[in-house]
Amino acid sequence: YQHDIAPVLESQCVECHSSPDGSAYRAIGLELDSYDGVIKGSIYGPIIIAGNSRHSILNMLVEGRAGRRECMAEQSQQGLSDEQIDLFSDWVNQGASKN
Repeated sequence: YQHDIAPVLESQCVECHSSPDGSAYRAIGLELDSYDGVIKGSIYGPIIIAGNSRHSILNMLVEGRAGRRECMAEQSQQGLSDEQIDLFSDWVNQGASKN
């Protein structure tokens, strides 16, 4: 998480997904500026099923399997690279641990 996932979240997602003022945080309660926030999920529940990227909401969103890519990366100029998307998938499949 610290080496691969947190830097991507920081550069692509935290602007909207941080409390108390991030627009996506205010809308759905999803705080992505800490590991605990990622694991907690949103007002709708967890976004990660550790060990199962196929059914994790986070992966569905960043991979575009829930329609268009819904995360902050969609709103940025470059979005997430295929390599970054693979990092998220690998991280979740390996248990979504903090380190």
